Amino acid sequence: MKTDYLHIPLTTIAGDSATLADFAGRVVLLVNTASKCGYTPQYAGLEALYRKYQERGLVVIGFPANDFRQQEPGTNAEIIEFCRANYGVTFPMMAKISVKGEAQHPLYRYLTEDSPFPGEITWNFNKFLLDREGRVAARFDTKITPDDPAVIAAIEGLLGPAK
Repeated sequence: MKTDYLHIPLTTIAGDSATLADFAGRVVLLVNTASKCGYTPQYAGLEALYRKYQERGLVVIGFPANDFRQQEPGTNAEIIEFCRANYGVTFPMMAKISVKGEAQHPLYRYLTEDSPFPGEITWNFNKFLLDREGRVAARFDTKITPDDPAVIAAIEGLLGPAK
């Protein structure tokens, strides 16, 4: 199993170093986000998922990206302020990256080329679900909302029974 992507360097929105390995043992939902998109209200659903399932081991990680019609033009500070003020976001956010094109971040290069669910990122709010071992277990398109039964079923399946 190719897991070197778990150690690809990331930067949090606050400027700290991180990797996906920091979230070992958790189920992780990776989402490329944008603040000025028709799908931006999905932040509320992502936060609701995080709050509902975090004690069982779910973490949602937002990756702001300005790849689609410049819908994430802000600085990292502006992005996190927007997310907190408008959607009460408490889940981890990473620094703004590119999820496609020449400047594509190495994590998204792995996700779109070498993961079990390859294919380019089509728009903001594409979602990748990782199991507790860090394996990519599912992918959901932009139009599939965080509260969609398929998303909930996949998360609950990976989390296992509630205790």
